[in-house]
Amino acid sequence: MTPAAFYPIGTPGQAWGAVEKDEWRSRQRKQRSYADDVLKEVERLHSRFDVVRYGELDYAPDRYPLFALKSRDWKDALPVMLVTGGVHGYETSGVHGALRFADRHASDFAGRANVAIVPCASPWGYERIHRWDPFALDPNRNFMPDSPAPESAALMGFVVPFRERVLMHIDLHETTDTDESEFRPALAARDGKPFEPGTIPDGFYLCGDSERPEPSFQQAIIAAVAKVTHIAPADPDGTIIGSPVVAPGVINYPVDAWGLCAGITAARFRTTTEVYPDSPRATPEQCNAAQVAAVRAAIDYALAH
Repeated sequence: MTPAAFYPIGTPGQAWGAVEKDEWRSRQRKQRSYADDVLKEVERLHSRFDVVRYGELDYAPDRYPLFALKSRDWKDALPVMLVTGGVHGYETSGVHGALRFADRHASDFAGRANVAIVPCASPWGYERIHRWDPFALDPNRNFMPDSPAPESAALMGFVVPFRERVLMHIDLHETTDTDESEFRPALAARDGKPFEPGTIPDGFYLCGDSERPEPSFQQAIIAAVAKVTHIAPADPDGTIIGSPVVAPGVINYPVDAWGLCAGITAARFRTTTEVYPDSPRATPEQCNAAQVAAVRAAIDYALAH
């Protein structure tokens, strides 16, 4: 184990307090624009979807309106397919994959399913290419009652009216090299724990729900994505990021217990994608296409079963 001392904020062995979190926040810089990259695309799609403003994040001096896209021909008798992206703002293909699916494919399911798409749940993190929100909280560990993460609380509020009718929920993520170089060391420092080096899987994989694994559903997605990009192999110990591989490219997490986004509805079919954009074998185009292929396969399988 490597001490968290090398991380430039905090004291080894001591969890961060307000001072350390303020210092961390002061180091974050805008590197891209939520307004340009996301809001303009949402506005362009306005003629084809019902655009729902489900909240706003007030992170002075910035304010971030939160939007979702819903099928214009929404019918309560139809099952709901939920697509979420940008829960971790730095995971680029999750955001742009969700927007691409909305633009090119969502209409294919008209009359068979209601589609709800949240392209960027964490715009502050999107702009700063970071996993956390301004409070040094990971939104994808805070989908729980009375969530301290405003991003998580807003998204949970959005799904309340149709939560019980969601048949499928796919949450679009990435695993990047910076997970190992920045985010995991920062997490260890924040929590006052030793940093334990890990590995970054080279390829696409899925995180299913250990309580509702639905293995055939997961494998249908893997099969579709394998036509677009490569699937991550298991490490020599039979794991991916420390979790046992239960099928090619699939691991399972206790979704509800960990407060993950995939657990915010009663969906029978639920999964979290993980794309690897830093692979020499993948391009940004492939990463976006892999996310779209995963969404399409997930909806197709849910409708067929």
